Amino acid sequence: MFPTFKPLLTRLGTAAALLAAIASPLHAEDRPARELFGGKPLPSVMQPQAYGFYAKGCLAGGVAIPTDGATWQAMRLSRNRRWGHPAMIELIEQFSRDARTKVGWNGLLLGDIAQPRGGPMLNGHASHQIGLDADIWLTPMPDRTLTYQERESIQATSMLQPKKFLTINPNAWSERQARLIMLAASYPQVERIFVNPAIKKKLCDTWTGDRTDLGKVRPIYGHDYHFHIRIKCPPGSANCKGQAAVPAGDGCDKSLAWWFTDEPWAKPSPKKDQKPAKPPRLATLSDLPKACAVVLAGPAPASEQDVTYGGGGSSLAYSAKEPADDGIAAVIAADGAQPSFAVPVPLPRPSLQ
Repeated sequence: MFPTFKPLLTRLGTAAALLAAIASPLHAEDRPARELFGGKPLPSVMQPQAYGFYAKGCLAGGVAIPTDGATWQAMRLSRNRRWGHPAMIELIEQFSRDARTKVGWNGLLLGDIAQPRGGPMLNGHASHQIGLDADIWLTPMPDRTLTYQERESIQATSMLQPKKFLTINPNAWSERQARLIMLAASYPQVERIFVNPAIKKKLCDTWTGDRTDLGKVRPIYGHDYHFHIRIKCPPGSANCKGQAAVPAGDGCDKSLAWWFTDEPWAKPSPKKDQKPAKPPRLATLSDLPKACAVVLAGPAPASEQDVTYGGGGSSLAYSAKEPADDGIAAVIAADGAQPSFAVPVPLPRPSLQ
């Protein structure tokens, strides 16, 4: 199920060696963390673990979803973002099969999941850092295998009217997109599904099936040509920080209506004589959980042929995984309070997410 490499603790000898790695020049690196993690082409050879929060953390022992499956194709291959925790990869594989049999969806076109070691990305996302987020296009997979160039250049179809970012385009949207999103929300390990507010409203207005999981579907900026699946912290990931449970109900209330006012989209008005705010600094390695320094410095597979592909077969039941390496546990125990750092996440307003 997992890479057949010796645990990191065995390779480095003792937990003290791992703690020494924390004090190494790499830990004091002033370069943005997104450059450090974005520069790693392969995962760390460690037991799979998600460290930190979806928008502030890293991924140990990541696995890749194969470029092609019978019911999916990965897009934008040059980004090298088809990595994730085995629980996330397995869910995508299962979802793709269920989408074909239960929805009649030919296959999934997969957007970004995570980088090989997670962490901040060079561009495009604040989250997707711990291998538990995935973007799924709302365009169905074609009946042929796309070329590499097509995967780089084909644009997904927006579900919205041109120049009307809160109005559904009936020529693009259909009941199948609705069924696909609601199928994704139905899995018990799925914590949230992010969609454009117009898509959430369309579901609220038209969904006649079981509405039990509709509350998991959350309105957020963007997400008009794809939806974002976020799963819960898997069992055994004690140092993964999940979100609060979604509010009770289907979410088709005043919290949704707020998105159709001017407030969410209005530019902030600076106060008179107020000095311009300084742009937020980019996160460095020290802003992340300390275990991420070990993940970043950890050994890579000997070659791409040694990489594990696919989810493995049991995480859908969310059975416990092998524990993290003891050395990493020592690093976490020595972590202490994390430095304060403002993560640029689009916050739920008011209390939507």
